[in-house]
Amino acid sequence: MASSIKISPSILSSNFSKLGEEIKALEKAGADYIHVDVMDGHFVPNLTIGPDVIKQIRPFSDKIFDVHLMISPVDKYIEQFANAGADIITFHPEATKNTAETIKLIRKFKKKVGISLKPKSEISLIRDYLDKIDLVLIMSVEPGFGGQKFMPEVLPKLKELKKIIEKEKYNVDLEIDGGINFQNSKSAKEAGANILVSGSTIFKENSGDLKKNIDLLRKS
Repeated sequence: MASSIKISPSILSSNFSKLGEEIKALEKAGADYIHVDVMDGHFVPNLTIGPDVIKQIRPFSDKIFDVHLMISPVDKYIEQFANAGADIITFHPEATKNTAETIKLIRKFKKKVGISLKPKSEISLIRDYLDKIDLVLIMSVEPGFGGQKFMPEVLPKLKELKKIIEKEKYNVDLEIDGGINFQNSKSAKEAGANILVSGSTIFKENSGDLKKNIDLLRKS
């Protein structure tokens, strides 16, 4: 697992009327990834963007598009998101009938595979697949809406996953998403996260100084 801390700003908090410009600004400010939250109003109680929007914003940045699919059933949409320009495709085990087959499907399109765990989802749901994926995304809020408060009760799960990954020498990144700010980012990193997703903090703190906020999250 990579040791350096990567920052993946969530465009859910950006100004959608100038999304291309926002993505260019994030790249210039030092973002490592661009985090794209996809919600279907079914698996989670909100609707966001689909593959067509990703296709339109893809030319604005060479950064890794870190696409989190909060949609069910997930398999029938994977090809569309792969073709739209996703580099990492992350899904929830509860959104598929067969986790192993979904992993294979993402690999078929030569994309990196992530699996996400909601706050109450157990490690046992993904334990058997850790040697077959690239990333685990721990949700530190209930998925569905931006701007929620960080749930510290997910940190023991993150620590446990970090232990398993180190013991088994798996090459798996640990990402955390949900209410990440300058106050709790340190505890998330100490628990084992090496990729931090943040929306509101990056776009709104320090009068929207993207570079300052990305640097603070990386170093705090």
